[in-house]
Amino acid sequence: MKIGIIGAGKVGFTLGKIFSQGGIRITGYYSRNPESARQAAAFTHSSFYDTLQPLIEESDAIFITVPDGAITAVYQQVRQYQIPNKYICHCSGALSAAGAFPAIGEAGAHGFSIHPLFPISSKYEAYRELTGAFFCLEGEAAYLPVFQSLLEGLGYRTQIIPAGAKVRYHAACAMASNLVCALVQQSVDLLVSCGFPPELAADALAPLIRSNVAHLLESGVRDALTGPVERCDTATVETHLASMPDPGLRELYRLLSLRLIGIAAEKHPHTDYTPMRERLTERRTES
Repeated sequence: MKIGIIGAGKVGFTLGKIFSQGGIRITGYYSRNPESARQAAAFTHSSFYDTLQPLIEESDAIFITVPDGAITAVYQQVRQYQIPNKYICHCSGALSAAGAFPAIGEAGAHGFSIHPLFPISSKYEAYRELTGAFFCLEGEAAYLPVFQSLLEGLGYRTQIIPAGAKVRYHAACAMASNLVCALVQQSVDLLVSCGFPPELAADALAPLIRSNVAHLLESGVRDALTGPVERCDTATVETHLASMPDPGLRELYRLLSLRLIGIAAEKHPHTDYTPMRERLTERRTES
């Protein structure tokens, strides 16, 4: 398979690099920023294209690695050329193939979404960090095994998901990545309010965060759970809530604690968490 890439940002660089290192031919890059496309082509030992048509003609698969809001517009440009039997792929976590590529079947092409379940943060380094990552695939069912085999042949794990689950899937990714950033920042802010210098608050939390994440990944969420909710320590949870003047912060704490009750009950099936659940539910009207 020969792969052409439209878009020379972090995702385009990274996918091109892992494909080329794995022996898959990258025809090259086209981008609205020609210098970025030249850099990506040099990075992957492929070609720079200053127009779309030759890239499309010389590629079996086209990866559109542009921001989500631009994917369909770029596809409409691609569709102006002959694309029968070509694979058209995007890398959005939230968009389905059909949503991004309307009426692609009428053009005789096959559409897919291929999303790396990994925070790609660097053009030149992220490809080194992808070992063990999942790629989630969605699109025309008859041809999904093509990309499943390709990615698994490169050493990556894959999961096929239905089109209707794409948004929910992406929400799960955001919760595990982006929303964790918000929780950590909230913890930092609370420490600062207790007198920690801002530049030291994150450092103070780092060993706690690292240890917790290591246990969570090694043992699973249930076995890694500790703290007052697990102990059914209603009094401590009450004092936590009372210490927070911000109603929004109290509500965040309350909702997350309610979610922890179900996990704690699985870990300790003989513990009665009814008092904790009732008090946290009552707190809804007080927040």
